[in-house]
Amino acid sequence: MATWRDQVALVTGGARGIGRAISRRLAREGAAVCVNYLSRADAAESLVADIKANGGRAIAVPADVSDDAAVEDMVDQVAAAFGPVTILVNNAGMSHQATVESYDPDTLDRMRQVNANGMIHTTRAVMTDMKRRKYGRIVNVTSIAAIGTALGGNTMYAATKAEAQILSLRFALELGPHGITVNAVAPGYVATDMARGARDDAAWREQAQALGARAMLGRIGDPEDIAHAVAFFASPDAGWITAQLLAVDGGRMDYIGR
Repeated sequence: MATWRDQVALVTGGARGIGRAISRRLAREGAAVCVNYLSRADAAESLVADIKANGGRAIAVPADVSDDAAVEDMVDQVAAAFGPVTILVNNAGMSHQATVESYDPDTLDRMRQVNANGMIHTTRAVMTDMKRRKYGRIVNVTSIAAIGTALGGNTMYAATKAEAQILSLRFALELGPHGITVNAVAPGYVATDMARGARDDAAWREQAQALGARAMLGRIGDPEDIAHAVAFFASPDAGWITAQLLAVDGGRMDYIGR
């Protein structure tokens, strides 16, 4: 039976925010972890050093997930270091605050390339070895925006995450016969650099309080809240759970039409 020590995890966008918490959690469970990043080499390398200092196994590999060839090369590097990827966490993403009136087409295209196409590229790159081994865990980090929260400015971002959500279901259908599970975790509003943006301390506290008030638990999330859910789906024990979407949002109450 597979154990955590047998696992090799690839976490895209793994150097910061939610991805950083996921990388730490999987390493703590015993998996070898590839921390993927695009531009923040300092954050990725510091995380790898911290994981190693705590007895874990990790490497940092730069790659733009929207680039199919770069993704294939990254997966080869992981295999050379630790063996074939058995856990894929598709966490890399970008956001674009805009309405249907104000969105920028080029930015929307880039967001789709990362949020949806990136997930396709990584899944294709790891599935051959997973099929051969009859084992794999794929966890896609989507967003409750895709389910339909009423927070303004998320229309186009929500569309790309909805695409990621339906791809999760379709990939689960295609890969299930090969022993590969595919599930999605949909975070609510989480305290990350991306969420904070350019807000100063006072504005950020106000934002966090306002969004926390929309959740039954009365707070916004921490990256670790999402990491716990991802670790559940990634576990060797979660072998009969697939095609599931888990909203980790503190009980958000502001859904359109729900």
